[in-house]
Amino acid sequence: MARGEVNRSGEMEVFVRVVEHGGFSAAARACRMTPSAVSKLIGRLEARLGARLVNRSTRRLQLTPEGSAFYERTTRILADLDEAERSAAAGEQPSGLIRFNTSASYGTHILAPVLSEFLTRYPAVTLDIVQTDLVIDLIAERTDVAVRAGPLKSSSLIARKLGDVGKLIVASPAYLQRYGEPKSIADLDAHNRLGFGYARAIQGWPLRAHDGSEVVVPTMGRVQASDGETLRQLALGGAGLARLATFTVRGDLAAGRLVPVLQEFNPGDRESFHAVYLGQGGLLPSRIRVLLDFLAERGKVGD
Repeated sequence: MARGEVNRSGEMEVFVRVVEHGGFSAAARACRMTPSAVSKLIGRLEARLGARLVNRSTRRLQLTPEGSAFYERTTRILADLDEAERSAAAGEQPSGLIRFNTSASYGTHILAPVLSEFLTRYPAVTLDIVQTDLVIDLIAERTDVAVRAGPLKSSSLIARKLGDVGKLIVASPAYLQRYGEPKSIADLDAHNRLGFGYARAIQGWPLRAHDGSEVVVPTMGRVQASDGETLRQLALGGAGLARLATFTVRGDLAAGRLVPVLQEFNPGDRESFHAVYLGQGGLLPSRIRVLLDFLAERGKVGD
Protein backbone atom coordinates (compact mmCIF):
# COMPACT_ATOMS: atom_id res chain seq x y z
CA MET A 1 0.00 0.00 0.00
CA ALA A 2 1.34 3.46 -0.93
CA ARG A 3 2.37 5.69 1.93
CA GLY A 4 -0.24 8.30 1.04
CA GLU A 5 -3.01 5.68 1.21
CA VAL A 6 -2.23 4.60 4.80
CA ASN A 7 -4.44 5.91 7.59
CA ARG A 8 -1.52 6.30 9.97
CA SER A 9 -3.46 8.08 12.71
CA GLY A 10 -6.06 5.30 12.62
CA GLU A 11 -3.35 2.65 12.93
CA MET A 12 -1.81 4.55 15.83
CA GLU A 13 -5.12 4.68 17.67
CA VAL A 14 -5.65 0.92 17.29
CA PHE A 15 -2.09 0.20 18.40
CA VAL A 16 -2.52 2.36 21.50
CA ARG A 17 -5.77 0.53 22.30
CA VAL A 18 -3.98 -2.83 22.00
CA VAL A 19 -1.30 -1.69 24.44
CA GLU A 20 -3.68 -0.05 26.91
CA HIS A 21 -6.17 -2.94 26.89
CA GLY A 22 -3.50 -5.63 26.93
CA GLY A 23 -4.66 -7.66 23.96
CA PHE A 24 -6.33 -7.84 20.59
CA SER A 25 -9.77 -8.95 21.81
CA ALA A 26 -10.18 -6.13 24.34
CA ALA A 27 -8.82 -3.61 21.87
CA ALA A 28 -11.21 -4.91 19.22
CA ARG A 29 -14.19 -4.31 21.52
CA ALA A 30 -12.99 -0.78 22.27
CA CYS A 31 -12.48 -0.03 18.57
CA ARG A 32 -15.62 -1.87 17.43
CA MET A 33 -13.59 -4.19 15.26
CA THR A 34 -13.08 -7.95 15.14
CA PRO A 35 -10.00 -9.43 16.84
CA SER A 36 -8.76 -10.75 13.51
CA ALA A 37 -9.05 -7.29 11.95
CA VAL A 38 -7.02 -5.80 14.81
CA SER A 39 -4.38 -8.52 14.49
CA LYS A 40 -4.07 -7.97 10.74
CA LEU A 41 -3.81 -4.20 11.20
CA ILE A 42 -0.97 -4.56 13.71
CA GLY A 43 0.72 -7.03 11.37
CA ARG A 44 0.53 -4.55 8.47
CA LEU A 45 1.85 -1.79 10.72
CA GLU A 46 4.83 -3.90 11.77
CA ALA A 47 5.50 -4.90 8.17
CA ARG A 48 5.51 -1.30 7.03
CA LEU A 49 7.76 -0.19 9.89
CA GLY A 50 10.04 -3.21 9.46
CA ALA A 51 10.02 -3.89 13.21
CA ARG A 52 8.11 -6.13 15.61
CA LEU A 53 6.14 -4.03 18.07
CA VAL A 54 4.55 -6.69 20.31
CA ASN A 55 5.45 -10.25 21.30
CA ARG A 56 2.51 -12.57 20.89
CA SER A 57 4.05 -15.63 22.55
CA THR A 58 2.60 -14.98 25.99
CA ARG A 59 -1.01 -14.88 27.09
CA ARG A 60 -0.65 -11.13 27.63
CA LEU A 61 1.00 -9.07 24.91
CA GLN A 62 4.40 -7.63 25.66
CA LEU A 63 5.88 -4.61 23.95
CA THR A 64 9.26 -4.98 22.29
CA PRO A 65 11.79 -2.17 22.85
CA GLU A 66 10.79 -0.83 19.44
CA GLY A 67 7.14 -1.15 20.43
CA SER A 68 7.71 0.78 23.66
CA ALA A 69 9.45 3.62 21.82
CA PHE A 70 6.72 3.66 19.17
CA TYR A 71 4.00 3.70 21.85
CA GLU A 72 5.55 6.71 23.60
CA ARG A 73 5.82 8.68 20.39
CA THR A 74 2.39 7.61 19.20
CA THR A 75 0.64 8.77 22.37
CA ARG A 76 2.32 12.18 22.06
CA ILE A 77 1.29 12.49 18.41
CA LEU A 78 -2.32 11.57 19.15
CA ALA A 79 -2.39 14.02 22.06
CA ASP A 80 -1.11 16.76 19.73
CA LEU A 81 -3.80 15.90 17.18
CA ASP A 82 -6.48 16.12 19.87
CA GLU A 83 -5.14 19.49 20.98
CA ALA A 84 -5.08 20.76 17.39
CA GLU A 85 -8.70 19.73 16.89
CA ARG A 86 -9.77 21.36 20.14
CA SER A 87 -8.02 24.58 19.17
CA ALA A 88 -9.74 24.64 15.78
CA ALA A 89 -13.18 23.77 17.15
CA ALA A 90 -15.84 26.49 17.03
CA GLY A 91 -16.32 26.44 20.78
CA GLU A 92 -12.65 26.84 21.60
CA GLN A 93 -11.35 30.16 22.90
CA PRO A 94 -10.25 32.06 19.77
CA SER A 95 -6.54 32.69 19.59
CA GLY A 96 -3.83 33.63 17.15
CA LEU A 97 -2.94 36.40 14.73
CA ILE A 98 -5.43 38.11 12.39
CA ARG A 99 -4.02 40.10 9.49
CA PHE A 100 -6.56 42.88 8.91
CA ASN A 101 -6.64 45.42 6.08
CA THR A 102 -8.83 48.54 6.07
CA SER A 103 -9.02 52.08 4.83
CA ALA A 104 -7.53 54.75 7.03
CA SER A 105 -10.94 56.39 7.38
CA TYR A 106 -12.66 53.22 8.59
CA GLY A 107 -9.73 52.37 10.84
CA THR A 108 -9.69 55.82 12.42
CA HIS A 109 -13.40 56.58 12.81
CA ILE A 110 -15.06 53.17 13.18
CA LEU A 111 -12.55 50.52 14.22
CA ALA A 112 -10.23 52.38 16.60
CA PRO A 113 -12.96 53.60 19.01
CA VAL A 114 -14.30 50.06 19.58
CA LEU A 115 -11.23 47.87 19.11
CA SER A 116 -10.49 47.70 22.84
CA GLU A 117 -13.84 45.91 23.30
CA PHE A 118 -12.76 43.19 20.88
CA LEU A 119 -9.37 42.80 22.56
CA THR A 120 -11.04 42.52 25.95
CA ARG A 121 -13.47 39.87 24.75
CA TYR A 122 -10.75 37.80 23.07
CA PRO A 123 -7.49 38.22 24.99
CA ALA A 124 -5.70 35.46 23.06
CA VAL A 125 -6.26 37.15 19.68
CA THR A 126 -3.73 39.58 18.21
CA LEU A 127 -4.18 41.86 15.19
CA ASP A 128 -1.84 43.18 12.53
CA ILE A 129 -3.68 46.14 10.98
CA VAL A 130 -2.65 47.63 7.63
CA GLN A 131 -4.42 50.80 6.47
CA THR A 132 -4.78 51.59 2.78
CA ASP A 133 -7.61 52.68 0.49
CA LEU A 134 -6.19 50.56 -2.34
CA VAL A 135 -7.87 47.25 -3.13
CA ILE A 136 -5.39 44.53 -2.25
CA ASP A 137 -5.06 40.86 -3.17
CA LEU A 138 -5.81 39.04 0.09
CA ILE A 139 -3.76 35.99 -0.88
CA ALA A 140 -0.73 37.93 -2.10
CA GLU A 141 -0.78 40.19 0.95
CA ARG A 142 -1.43 37.28 3.35
CA THR A 143 -4.53 39.05 4.68
CA ASP A 144 -7.32 37.32 6.62
CA VAL A 145 -10.00 40.03 6.57
CA ALA A 146 -10.32 43.33 4.72
CA VAL A 147 -12.90 46.12 4.90
CA ARG A 148 -13.63 47.55 1.48
CA ALA A 149 -15.71 50.50 0.32
CA GLY A 150 -17.58 50.66 -2.96
CA PRO A 151 -19.01 48.02 -5.29
CA LEU A 152 -17.62 44.52 -5.00
CA LYS A 153 -16.28 42.78 -8.06
CA SER A 154 -17.19 39.15 -8.66
CA SER A 155 -14.52 37.04 -7.00
CA SER A 156 -13.86 34.14 -4.67
CA LEU A 157 -14.23 36.47 -1.68
CA ILE A 158 -17.06 36.14 0.81
CA ALA A 159 -18.54 39.48 1.90
CA ARG A 160 -20.42 40.72 4.94
CA LYS A 161 -22.11 44.08 4.53
CA LEU A 162 -21.34 46.66 7.19
CA GLY A 163 -23.66 49.38 5.91
CA ASP A 164 -23.60 52.25 3.46
CA VAL A 165 -23.01 55.98 3.75
CA GLY A 166 -23.57 59.17 1.85
CA LYS A 167 -20.95 61.70 0.82
CA LEU A 168 -20.69 65.47 0.88
CA ILE A 169 -18.31 68.19 -0.19
CA VAL A 170 -16.72 70.02 2.72
CA ALA A 171 -14.24 72.78 3.38
CA SER A 172 -12.82 74.53 6.39
CA PRO A 173 -14.18 77.96 7.37
CA ALA A 174 -10.70 79.40 6.85
CA TYR A 175 -10.57 78.13 3.26
CA LEU A 176 -14.03 79.52 2.46
CA GLN A 177 -13.18 82.88 4.00
CA ARG A 178 -10.08 83.09 1.83
CA TYR A 179 -11.47 81.78 -1.49
CA GLY A 180 -15.22 82.18 -1.12
CA GLU A 181 -17.95 79.58 -1.01
CA PRO A 182 -18.94 77.97 -4.33
CA LYS A 183 -22.62 78.46 -5.10
CA SER A 184 -22.86 76.54 -8.38
CA ILE A 185 -21.20 73.59 -10.08
CA ALA A 186 -19.40 76.02 -12.42
CA ASP A 187 -17.89 77.79 -9.39
CA LEU A 188 -15.84 74.66 -8.67
CA ASP A 189 -13.51 75.60 -11.53
CA ALA A 190 -12.03 78.30 -9.29
CA HIS A 191 -11.39 75.98 -6.34
CA ASN A 192 -8.74 73.50 -5.33
CA ARG A 193 -10.52 70.12 -5.45
CA LEU A 194 -8.69 67.52 -3.37
CA GLY A 195 -8.86 64.03 -4.83
CA PHE A 196 -7.52 60.51 -4.71
CA GLY A 197 -4.26 59.65 -6.40
CA TYR A 198 -5.39 56.28 -7.75
CA ALA A 199 -8.05 54.94 -10.12
CA ARG A 200 -11.57 54.74 -8.69
CA ALA A 201 -14.93 53.56 -10.02
CA ILE A 202 -15.93 57.20 -10.60
CA GLN A 203 -13.04 59.51 -11.43
CA GLY A 204 -14.38 62.72 -9.94
CA TRP A 205 -17.31 64.12 -7.97
CA PRO A 206 -20.82 63.18 -9.19
CA LEU A 207 -23.23 66.10 -8.85
CA ARG A 208 -26.84 66.63 -9.92
CA ALA A 209 -27.69 69.85 -11.75
CA HIS A 210 -30.95 71.75 -11.30
CA ASP A 211 -32.34 70.19 -14.51
CA GLY A 212 -31.85 66.71 -13.03
CA SER A 213 -28.87 65.77 -15.17
CA GLU A 214 -25.83 64.30 -13.47
CA VAL A 215 -22.33 65.57 -14.14
CA VAL A 216 -18.98 64.36 -12.89
CA VAL A 217 -16.58 67.12 -11.91
CA PRO A 218 -12.96 65.96 -12.10
CA THR A 219 -10.73 66.49 -9.07
CA MET A 220 -8.00 68.62 -10.59
CA GLY A 221 -6.62 70.26 -7.48
CA ARG A 222 -2.99 70.77 -6.62
CA VAL A 223 -2.97 67.92 -4.08
CA GLN A 224 -3.91 64.27 -4.38
CA ALA A 225 -3.71 61.61 -1.67
CA SER A 226 -3.92 57.85 -1.35
CA ASP A 227 -6.55 57.73 1.40
CA GLY A 228 -9.64 59.54 2.61
CA GLU A 229 -8.27 60.35 6.04
CA THR A 230 -5.40 62.32 4.52
CA LEU A 231 -7.92 64.24 2.39
CA ARG A 232 -9.88 65.03 5.55
CA GLN A 233 -6.78 66.37 7.27
CA LEU A 234 -5.94 68.47 4.21
CA ALA A 235 -9.46 69.90 4.20
CA LEU A 236 -9.20 70.67 7.92
CA GLY A 237 -5.94 72.48 7.22
CA GLY A 238 -7.56 74.68 4.58
CA ALA A 239 -5.88 73.09 1.55
CA GLY A 240 -9.09 72.84 -0.48
CA LEU A 241 -12.48 71.21 -0.92
CA ALA A 242 -12.88 67.46 -0.35
CA ARG A 243 -15.75 65.05 -0.97
CA LEU A 244 -15.81 62.63 1.94
CA ALA A 245 -17.96 59.95 3.55
CA THR A 246 -20.31 61.42 6.12
CA PHE A 247 -19.13 59.22 8.99
CA THR A 248 -15.60 60.59 8.66
CA VAL A 249 -16.61 64.25 9.08
CA ARG A 250 -19.58 63.97 11.46
CA GLY A 251 -17.57 65.29 14.41
CA ASP A 252 -15.93 68.02 12.34
CA LEU A 253 -19.28 69.30 11.12
CA ALA A 254 -20.72 69.33 14.65
CA ALA A 255 -17.69 71.23 15.94
CA GLY A 256 -17.65 73.69 13.05
CA ARG A 257 -14.22 72.61 11.85
CA LEU A 258 -15.67 71.76 8.43
CA VAL A 259 -18.66 73.18 6.56
CA PRO A 260 -20.75 71.40 3.88
CA VAL A 261 -21.00 73.14 0.51
CA LEU A 262 -23.10 72.66 -2.65
CA GLN A 263 -25.56 70.44 -0.79
CA GLU A 264 -28.35 71.31 -3.23
CA PHE A 265 -26.32 69.55 -5.93
CA ASN A 266 -25.63 66.41 -3.89
CA PRO A 267 -26.86 63.44 -5.99
CA GLY A 268 -27.51 61.33 -2.88
CA ASP A 269 -25.23 58.50 -3.96
CA ARG A 270 -24.21 56.04 -1.28
CA GLU A 271 -21.12 53.92 -0.81
CA SER A 272 -21.33 50.41 0.63
CA PHE A 273 -18.84 48.92 3.08
CA HIS A 274 -18.13 45.18 3.33
CA ALA A 275 -15.88 42.94 5.37
CA VAL A 276 -14.41 40.46 2.88
CA TYR A 277 -12.50 37.25 3.44
CA LEU A 278 -11.45 34.10 1.63
CA GLY A 279 -13.42 30.91 2.06
CA GLN A 280 -16.52 29.03 1.12
CA GLY A 281 -18.75 30.49 3.82
CA GLY A 282 -18.51 27.34 5.93
CA LEU A 283 -15.78 26.46 8.40
CA LEU A 284 -13.65 29.38 9.51
CA PRO A 285 -10.95 29.65 12.15
CA SER A 286 -12.66 30.85 15.30
CA ARG A 287 -10.47 33.96 15.46
CA ILE A 288 -11.72 35.04 12.01
CA ARG A 289 -15.32 34.19 12.79
CA VAL A 290 -15.42 36.26 15.99
CA LEU A 291 -13.84 39.26 14.26
CA LEU A 292 -16.46 39.14 11.50
CA ASP A 293 -19.22 38.87 14.10
CA PHE A 294 -17.75 41.80 16.01
CA LEU A 295 -17.56 43.97 12.90
CA ALA A 296 -21.19 43.16 12.10
CA GLU A 297 -22.10 44.18 15.66
CA ARG A 298 -19.84 47.14 16.44
CA GLY A 299 -18.18 48.01 13.13
CA LYS A 300 -21.17 49.14 11.11
CA VAL A 301 -21.09 52.41 9.17
CA GLY A 302 -23.90 54.85 8.49
CA ASP A 303 -24.78 58.53 8.27
